[in-house]
Amino acid sequence: MDDNRSPGISYTAAFFMLIAFVITALMVVGEITAPLWTAMTGKSVAILRDGPWSPEDSAAMRTVQVITVLLGFFLPAVVTARIISRRPLALLGFSRGARLQQVGLILLIMGTALLVSTSFSYFNNQIPVPGSWKIWFDKMELEYNQQVEVIVNLKSGSDYLFALVVMAFLPALCEETLFRGGLQNFLSQATGKPWLSIVIISILFSLAHISFYGFLSRLFLGIILGALFHYSGKLWLSILAHFINNAVALTVLYVYIQQGKSLQEAMKTDMATWWGILALPVIIGLFILFKKYSVNRNPV
Repeated sequence: MDDNRSPGISYTAAFFMLIAFVITALMVVGEITAPLWTAMTGKSVAILRDGPWSPEDSAAMRTVQVITVLLGFFLPAVVTARIISRRPLALLGFSRGARLQQVGLILLIMGTALLVSTSFSYFNNQIPVPGSWKIWFDKMELEYNQQVEVIVNLKSGSDYLFALVVMAFLPALCEETLFRGGLQNFLSQATGKPWLSIVIISILFSLAHISFYGFLSRLFLGIILGALFHYSGKLWLSILAHFINNAVALTVLYVYIQQGKSLQEAMKTDMATWWGILALPVIIGLFILFKKYSVNRNPV
């Protein structure tokens, strides 16, 4: 029996409690960011929600982004963990002692995963959808790209470094705390079926990004991140992997912009190809090694 667990609260209850806290927290975030947006931009909340956004909205959009991930994702997971355990950070997987071999393998895994994910993007784009759905999906993708363009604002080296924090590290920290340290962890403990939990939470993770064209690639990324957490029990390793994924995407955009392309042109660059799936056996081999150098233990 875990002496740090609070009596009477199961992992099943914790799983649904966390979902309820996230929904509530996002509603509160909306109430906080709406007047803040208006104060910073002088524009209505309708523009924050639906656009159009302009470059002068960059600081406000970044502020909304930071508040959303910290209060909407990170805080609910920590609060739920504190309710059911006297060691909430340990429960979520924030434990020390990562091995150098694990870090090295994560670099190799994520480098290979980027190749494989291009195949999933390719296959995603080949899925036939009704014309009315395609119009809706295209609209969502365009709005997402416009938001990223305003938030990222990669005009200089300092902009790039700032974006690494706001768009790469903070989302990695907060999303991994919620999806892997919280939801996947609690569901796995409740069901005793870690791989089923990994798949379910990876689907939720991909759906949360509200992108049809990126659904399969983000689902694949979620499975990779979930497996890293499952085998190691260390959330920092999943955060590192997620950060690498985000940082590579930002770096590619920054390089394109330095070459004279606009951010929209850089984001529309289609690198999807089917042959990346050939790297899948390499991923499996690297995970076999990662499992060897990891200790699968309950992070509680």
